[in-house]
Amino acid sequence: MIEIPGLGIAGWRKSSYSGLENDCVEVADGYPGIVPIRDSKAPGGPVVVLDSDAWSAFVDGIKAGGFPAAAG
Repeated sequence: MIEIPGLGIAGWRKSSYSGLENDCVEVADGYPGIVPIRDSKAPGGPVVVLDSDAWSAFVDGIKAGGFPAAAG
C-alpha cells in the first residue's frame, strides 16, 4: 500500500451531483498528478487514488452516459 501524505487533513469536496442522502464520492484537490477519491458515506474508510489521466477519462465517461445510475 502507498501512503499519500496529508490525506488526513485534505480538503475533500463532494460532487455537485451529490444527492441529499450523501450518496456520492469526494475528491481531494492539491495532489499533482493524482486524484484521491473516497466514499462520502464512509469518510474514514479507504481512499482510491487515480492518476489524473484516468480520472479525466472516468469523468468524460460519466458525461457521455457510460455509467448509468443503478436502479434501487
